[in-house]
Amino acid sequence: MEALSDLNSFAKILTDKGYNGYFHTQGAYAGKLKDSITDYLESCQKGADSLPKQDLLLTGYLQWSGEDKPRVECSMWVQYLNGKFSLNKMEVAKKDRFGQLLKKSELANLSVISAPKAVEAVALVNDEPKQKAGNSPKGFKL
Repeated sequence: MEALSDLNSFAKILTDKGYNGYFHTQGAYAGKLKDSITDYLESCQKGADSLPKQDLLLTGYLQWSGEDKPRVECSMWVQYLNGKFSLNKMEVAKKDRFGQLLKKSELANLSVISAPKAVEAVALVNDEPKQKAGNSPKGFKL
């Protein structure tokens, strides 16, 4: 099990890995990763919201090209304990323009350190052909 990180360290590691877009914490509090979590926790302190019994849910887009294009969404389940954070699970989902699931990848037993970079997470659900340079399909000559 990973050591728990304070919010600054937790957010910096994920932001450095490319998770630098906007997120929602528990379905609200839109903002950059650290700002979204901070706004949520402040709301809990004021009594306007309450901490979940389980993990915090952070959601955001890793790839967005417009309303009429497929997108890649990311959900992270984050443990929050005594002011410290740890990443437990991540789900990356590619959806069409109507929100229908095209492909999904679930990553469990994660830590903030072992989590993939955002571009690697997107690659898990994108089906672009991966062909090595110089290789051509069998029977095809250049």
